[in-house]
Amino acid sequence: MTTKNATAMPDVQGSQDLRKIAINKVGVKDIRYPIRLHCPITGGGQHTVAHVNMYVALPHDQKGTHMSRFLEILNRHHDSIRSDQLMDICHDIKRRLEAQTAHLELTFPYFIDKPAPITGQVGKIDIEVSFECSSNAKDDFVMGVKVPATSLCPCSKEISKYGAHNQRCEIEAKVRFGPGKSMWIEELFKVVEQAASTQVYAVLKRPDEKFVTEDAFENPKFVEDIVRDLALTLDDEDRICWYQINSTNYESIHNHNAYAFIERDKRD
Repeated sequence: MTTKNATAMPDVQGSQDLRKIAINKVGVKDIRYPIRLHCPITGGGQHTVAHVNMYVALPHDQKGTHMSRFLEILNRHHDSIRSDQLMDICHDIKRRLEAQTAHLELTFPYFIDKPAPITGQVGKIDIEVSFECSSNAKDDFVMGVKVPATSLCPCSKEISKYGAHNQRCEIEAKVRFGPGKSMWIEELFKVVEQAASTQVYAVLKRPDEKFVTEDAFENPKFVEDIVRDLALTLDDEDRICWYQINSTNYESIHNHNAYAFIERDKRD
């Protein structure tokens, strides 16, 4: 009786829509979901919780998509949510929802063990990582990191008798890779943080704090310098074919923040 009633239920989402307006993205977002990532140094894995968005393109003549199928797909792949397998999930979304285009987005905290510069005391730095996949006529994958760092104002250093004001900054990089190429999260993290005046650490003893303070003072950078220096490094990285980078410098003596942005497609 239950099977018969279920079979007889009308499929409202699959019915025809007469407004003839296609929708670019429709689906579910802000799903909190556990994932496991492979770590290159230890060879083990890191467990974290991601915010997941899943969408498809909806044709102009279809009333709605089947929202429950997104979660079914996610649960089916719960043991294989890794960067090198995300496109398989994207393809599964296309097949299961009979869509021409599918999108999968994950954003999650990721922890990296980082030793202090002088004492070597190890602490965990957390960064925000994003994976963005889409599949239509061709596949696309973008990896992103948001990295905390420090900048020191060149103008302040130049005009002051002593000292200079500095800022905490957040540098973001999103990258696409060339065919058959990739990078570890840790690799992109190191590239990004080296563009700042100095790095930030989870654990600093007095010798470390002295080093970090002096390192920033000897390496002053405007927000423009940060993104330009990062762009030069990414230009020389042959694994990356496209990048979008920005830095937000959280001012310490102004009631505003400084910002700079660069986007470049190296394939052009």
